[in-house]
Amino acid sequence: MPDKVQVPAADSVLRILSYLARQRASVPAATIATALDLPRSSTYQLLATLAEHGYVVNGDRRWALGVASHDLGSGYLRQQPLALVGRPLVSKLVDSLGESAHLAVLHGRDVVYVVEERAPGRPSLVTDVGVRLPAHLTASGRSMLGAMSREQVLAIFPDDASLATRGATTLTRRELRDELRHARERGYATERGDITAGLSSVAVPIIDRSGWPIASLAVTFPDSRTDVADIAAAMSATAAELSRRLRV
Repeated sequence: MPDKVQVPAADSVLRILSYLARQRASVPAATIATALDLPRSSTYQLLATLAEHGYVVNGDRRWALGVASHDLGSGYLRQQPLALVGRPLVSKLVDSLGESAHLAVLHGRDVVYVVEERAPGRPSLVTDVGVRLPAHLTASGRSMLGAMSREQVLAIFPDDASLATRGATTLTRRELRDELRHARERGYATERGDITAGLSSVAVPIIDRSGWPIASLAVTFPDSRTDVADIAAAMSATAAELSRRLRV
């Protein structure tokens, strides 16, 4: 058997990413270096390179995983586990609420839909599996963004120009901050007619063991429904169960 090829820099990068994935909050570079027994100078250089490619973000001299790291995880989920584990739970929720539901993951500035279960008699939606929509305009995207740190959101949307439009629907960063604040306060995100006129959506994040929003569960219904809080409560229970199963 050939000897293992040792690439110290690659090994250190993977250890840094694995360490950050286990943290519930951002941490100083010195803490990372100490925990992993790495030279501080090398740690700063590796973090700077990772930040350049979006794998980590830096705020107030503290470091956390960036969106590019999340994209790796969402790519894994898109390939099988989320759809396999989530579809039966989404189907059960659809039967309970009588409304269509879907699962989505964040990919860059978009959400990508990986599961859609349509309720009988409800109109077709634009959330077919594989469809991408601007994250900041959807309830699914807002629920995941709302579970991220300010630095992570700023890394995705550094300015107003980074906020894509859809038809006449626009959103500034100030308006997005308000939407995300409301989502955090309520525990769910909303969207009313921003994607399809006459339809509203509510979404809750699917959280992994490190506190990262790996996906979002959303339900879409006619604007005439007023029991949004009840819908969100049922969704939260489903999201919690899905989070638990994905951690096993």
